[in-house]
Amino acid sequence: QLQASGGGLVQAGGSLRLSCEASGLTFSTYVMGWFRQAPGKERELIGSISGSGGTRNYADSVKGRFTISRDNGENTVYLQMNSLKPEDTAAYYCAGGYYSDPALNFSPRYWGQGTQVTVSS
Repeated sequence: QLQASGGGLVQAGGSLRLSCEASGLTFSTYVMGWFRQAPGKERELIGSISGSGGTRNYADSVKGRFTISRDNGENTVYLQMNSLKPEDTAAYYCAGGYYSDPALNFSPRYWGQGTQVTVSS
């Protein structure tokens, strides 16, 4: 089970940190990813982090502004979001899965519920 939290309303240029706590799985063996879905749009992978935390990938739309980290002792993955823009408004989802190929494409296996992030202009 994955439980996401930390969403809310923030002004453009502000920051938020999302958390996703895992239970019932061997957390450190899973690649963790963050997705988002805005109304009327497809769900978008915005980044992932390997089980050890040594590998991180980001979508171009968030690179340099968002940072994914994890604490395997706390079974938690984080998404630090800085310099937020109105276009970052979406429901954000965490997922646990694996890299499906050498290109490190992330394949989710478990999903958390969404947490809403709204960025006002």
